[in-house]
Amino acid sequence: MNKLLLSAMLILLSCLAVKAQTTDIQIQVVSENEAVIGANIYLESEQKSAVTDADGKAQFSNVSNGKQTIIISYLGFETLKKTIQLPDQTVFVFHLEPNENELEEVVLQTSRTSRTVKKIPTRIEFINSEELEEKATMNPTNISMVLRESTGIQMQQTSLSSGNSNIKIQGLDGRYTQLLRDGFPLYSGFSSGLSIMQIPPLDLKQFEIIKGSSSTLYGGGAIAGLVNMVSKTPDEDADLDIMLTQTHALGSTANVFYSKRNQKFGTTLYGSAHYQKAYDPEDDDFSNLPQTKSISFNPKFFYYPSEKTTFWLGINGTYDDRIGGDMTKIKSQQNGIHQYTEDNISKRLSSQAVYKTQLDSLSNFNIKNSISYFDRSLQVPDLNFSGKQINTFTEVSYERANAKTDWILGANVYSVNFDEADKAALQRDQKELTYGLFANSIFDISENWILETGLRTDYNPDWGFFPLPRISLLYKNENGFSSRIGGGLGYKIPDIFTEEAESINFENVLGIDKDNLKAERSYGVNYDFNYQTRLGEIGFSANQLFYVTAIQNALLLNSSGTNFQFENAAEVILSKGAETNIKFNYKDFKWFLNYAFIDARLHYLAGNPQKPLTPRHNAGSVIMYESEAWRIGFETYYTGQQLLSNGTKTTDYTTMGFLLMRNFKWGALFTNFENFTDRRQSRFSPLVLPTHDRPVFPEIYAPTDGFIFSLGIIIKPFGNKEH
Repeated sequence: MNKLLLSAMLILLSCLAVKAQTTDIQIQVVSENEAVIGANIYLESEQKSAVTDADGKAQFSNVSNGKQTIIISYLGFETLKKTIQLPDQTVFVFHLEPNENELEEVVLQTSRTSRTVKKIPTRIEFINSEELEEKATMNPTNISMVLRESTGIQMQQTSLSSGNSNIKIQGLDGRYTQLLRDGFPLYSGFSSGLSIMQIPPLDLKQFEIIKGSSSTLYGGGAIAGLVNMVSKTPDEDADLDIMLTQTHALGSTANVFYSKRNQKFGTTLYGSAHYQKAYDPEDDDFSNLPQTKSISFNPKFFYYPSEKTTFWLGINGTYDDRIGGDMTKIKSQQNGIHQYTEDNISKRLSSQAVYKTQLDSLSNFNIKNSISYFDRSLQVPDLNFSGKQINTFTEVSYERANAKTDWILGANVYSVNFDEADKAALQRDQKELTYGLFANSIFDISENWILETGLRTDYNPDWGFFPLPRISLLYKNENGFSSRIGGGLGYKIPDIFTEEAESINFENVLGIDKDNLKAERSYGVNYDFNYQTRLGEIGFSANQLFYVTAIQNALLLNSSGTNFQFENAAEVILSKGAETNIKFNYKDFKWFLNYAFIDARLHYLAGNPQKPLTPRHNAGSVIMYESEAWRIGFETYYTGQQLLSNGTKTTDYTTMGFLLMRNFKWGALFTNFENFTDRRQSRFSPLVLPTHDRPVFPEIYAPTDGFIFSLGIIIKPFGNKEH
């Protein structure tokens, strides 16, 4: 009995000793005196993790005494790593600092509210200034690189001679994407020609992309989606960036950006110049890159009469002269069989004016106006197509943000006037005037559910009324999970400036017959879900999107004798698919993975075939190392098989790129190896079919320029703000 009692006492003492070596602790996470809900807390040596509750608190039981390393992370905040001593203290409070570079803390202008992206039901993709700078080093002449490497977006080159490209979102033609700059719809109709190729990226601070119908706030044309390019604004600290780039393909680019603000006035000044010699990497005597001379300037002037009011005025001008085709003709103007060139000269001038004033602590009033002028001349042997287009846009809006509700009311008027230089026989001049009324609201149903609803009604005297409702719903919880579902209607007024008409240089294309054509209309639905967490020291986030968009009365270009005329499709174009985005973070390393499945079907053709030049499968991988001193990136992109218009299947291909940048206090040096495996279409099929005097250009489905090596320098006389 005594032995049994002694054994029991020893076991009890042993348990008490073990208990004495562990402690129960409580950790609270706050930021700016508010609880951080859903923060991930990881005890490194114990390999235990917990998520903070509604009070920002998390509990841990039986934590070993002694020194413990704690890692606290939450998207939108700097990761915190601390060492604590147990059992000296059992209740801890830690403060997280916001990280301005993280997506969750970004306020998006496209939503036209002051909400951060995590509180907006509409799915908006965001590209920040850091990523824009990286893409600018890869291609400082235009924004095509930024868009091409976004999931589900394809940059479709439409001309070998001019190098022109169109943006395709989720397999739909470029005319269904609305391009905005600071909320102004400046690029449409005739002015959409060469637009992607004439927008340099250096004075832009962010991109905001909405996929699917987005017509409620911005009007017609946003059937596939919209891209809003947001310009940099001046700060009290002066900023001067000078970027010089040289490629081995004989392309030279200079970009200069300056900004400064004082109490009442501010300014941003941007200028860009680019010269590219005609480049023929496969020596077939036809250019893969046209000879190009372009100049852009964009000054903006800001006035701040009070803390509540801002007025700014901007002017944007571009001159672009590009000639491609027969290399002998380009270099020496020789005739004979060397006759074919395509010469594009375009001039673009636009103004933007914005007045914004805060009426009280909850509401503000806005007026904006833009006037844009575009003049383009396209000349090939025996054909000259030229004209001028003037667009105007004026909007008045009232915005109000309560504790749980944000809403906006507005009205606008949009005009288009295209005047063709040669009024011979085709009657292609076009004038349009569209009036719009819109309302949009975002309402916090609860802590977890947010609802967005909107309604727009546009009226065009020639095409009638277009009611455009939309609705989106967001669910989010404190465990890093959120989900969005939304849908809406869209429309587009017909004009002759389609990809098909551009590909034949508008030759014998008849004008728009308003008596027999209908406006294109669309409906679409998006559903996505997101999850983010920490796996020890590794940050992980994933986004999965599913979508479907249908276009009725799609505008088709069909032959009619010796001419081409536009007709409405009898059945729909239906695009459906999925996009997957995955991101890993570990210290200074980031790894992005993406995949896009696009099933775009032409239901007006027998058998509902896949839309030509639309790969069903695309995938990408980007690995980045970013420190104060270095930025190193390696990219791999896969493009699947495509169908040509004649039904032929193309080959799939993979491109790779490598970027190396060294940062200094005064700026940076960089080198870029774009498509260093030299994948180009001429390796799979010819880019030009004989003869020299009357060449035929097959459809373009792969890169045409191949490997491009570039060197550059960024000079920041006022210091590199990253240091």
